[in-house]
Amino acid sequence: MRVGLLRAERQRMSAGVVRRRVLASLAAVLVVPVAVGFTSTATASAAPVAVHSAPVATQAPSGATIHHVDWLSDRRVALWINSPSMGVPIQVQLLLARDWNSKPTEKFPSVWMLDGLRAQDNENGWTLETDAESFFADKNINVVLPVGGQSSFYSDWVAQDNGQNYQWETFLTKELPPILESDWRTTQTRGVVGLSMGGTSAMFLAARNQGFFDFAASLSGMLTTTALGMPQAVAYAMSDAGGFDANAMWGPPTSSAWEEHDPYLLADKLKGVSLYISSGSGTTGPYDQPSGIPGVSTNYAGMGLEILSRLTSQTFATKLNKLGIPAQVNYRPSGTHSWPYWQFELHQLWPQLAAAVGIEADKPVCGTGGSIAGVAAANPWIGDCLTPEYSLAGGTVQDFRFGRIFAKSDTGTQPVAGVIGGAYQATGGPAGPLGYPTTPELGTPDGRGRFNHFEHGSIYWTPQTGAHAIRGAIREEWARQGWESGPLGYPVADEVPTPGKDGVVQGFEIGAMYYSPVHGTHRVQGMIMGKYAELGYEGGWLGFPKTSEIAVKDGGRFNEFEGGNIYWSPLSGAWAIENGPIFDAWKSVGYEAGRIGFPISDKFAIPGGVQQNFQTGYITLIDGKAEVH
Repeated sequence: MRVGLLRAERQRMSAGVVRRRVLASLAAVLVVPVAVGFTSTATASAAPVAVHSAPVATQAPSGATIHHVDWLSDRRVALWINSPSMGVPIQVQLLLARDWNSKPTEKFPSVWMLDGLRAQDNENGWTLETDAESFFADKNINVVLPVGGQSSFYSDWVAQDNGQNYQWETFLTKELPPILESDWRTTQTRGVVGLSMGGTSAMFLAARNQGFFDFAASLSGMLTTTALGMPQAVAYAMSDAGGFDANAMWGPPTSSAWEEHDPYLLADKLKGVSLYISSGSGTTGPYDQPSGIPGVSTNYAGMGLEILSRLTSQTFATKLNKLGIPAQVNYRPSGTHSWPYWQFELHQLWPQLAAAVGIEADKPVCGTGGSIAGVAAANPWIGDCLTPEYSLAGGTVQDFRFGRIFAKSDTGTQPVAGVIGGAYQATGGPAGPLGYPTTPELGTPDGRGRFNHFEHGSIYWTPQTGAHAIRGAIREEWARQGWESGPLGYPVADEVPTPGKDGVVQGFEIGAMYYSPVHGTHRVQGMIMGKYAELGYEGGWLGFPKTSEIAVKDGGRFNEFEGGNIYWSPLSGAWAIENGPIFDAWKSVGYEAGRIGFPISDKFAIPGGVQQNFQTGYITLIDGKAEVH
């Protein structure tokens, strides 16, 4: 349950109701049998291990392709991957390794962070709810964050349900790895960490795909799915979290698929994997708000779920012990099923994870000097240094926890960070077309946005439009027209080549700016832009614009294009008139200021020719002869 709901519920529930709910939660979870022979509640039931199994062979090309990439910062990126198995683009965010920028030829191990039952479609819970992004900033590991998959258990489902075609295991183990390895400098050394639903999945994915993961951690996972009452508990939880039917996942509880995804029954297949298991007790802990009843927090649902996790984790750990498979087990003496405890456990498990994937646990010593030290001191928000200074494209760069500082003799020393830093990285950074930054991040005069200027362009950002680079002839014309305060507003897209023609175009809030070598740079906006789009943009018969919008009588506007014009006025709307006899005839009677006024239609066929209507008349073209009526 969300915090707001819990608070509202707490306000209206009496102590008697609280007690009844707690007892009901306990009754629900106590039907799960607890294995005998493993009763330790110490923080470590076995010494941590760091076993490197032989890497699996690179998967054959899966057919998965990258749909598009969004750089969210210089080391956080969102990949949209066309999944053949699921039939839709799937978002996977990456937190790139500490040395990603400073060592551009190096490859890195990865850790895959799996979400809980209520996974959202816009962002993985680990970055939404914890300090994972800043925590991993100084770690030399690529962090893989699948987005979405509510109630999916990251598995392949036997049937579609609730509008979803879940084939997560295929996506994660077959479609995603070739992309990470070929395009994102990721090795086949991997760990997986999951909480709640993701903890269950971490264990069975590691077991079902032997050799794929070198480390697996379950934080408050349900580590048996077939014990008495568990299929029903899973089904209830899935129905509550998104209205999903558990039968669509693995069939009825009697189906063998339930056993094939049960970590307890698959435990023997985890030999050689470095394992970490944790759970709280369900009682009020340091991150919970007491309810007034001793040991009972206001997180009533979280209490029952954590008790269930503790019982199934104990059962699972007991079996590992009997099989002689070592695991680090952390049974906290208190705490409910909630994010602050999973953040705590992430910090706790890191040394074991680092050892399992073969990297150092601690950040190397680094320091700052010269002009970079001065800028870092003046901008404490950028955090501590992560790398030494390194040379890049004729200047010097140093990476920090929350951004980078760039120094070059003729541009000064400037910080670049956040979403602007991501857009800069997407263009290639200092080695790309923008060159080195010439200003720090500054606020725009209207208070809406932020920007950095660079040697050969700028990047502008607002919460509504995102961050986009603007450069070259388009930037020059945009600046001449008043920057973001001009008629087009802020950029909403990056500059892209025009398909099949020699030119470029960039989208803005109120239109677009086109550049062609022949006609230069011109804006198209508003209703004229709408008509231009309807007629195929520059690929249609109008071609590139030859002018920006020009004012005419009665509040009207027009753009001239290679093949004709689009005219608009408040009373007539926007219509195109092609170069040729009809346009010449209209010109002969004074254009829109003449006796027939603005066009009120595009040309259309009539018997023997074509016609175009105007406010107070029309023009026909029959047998090559234009006549004004």
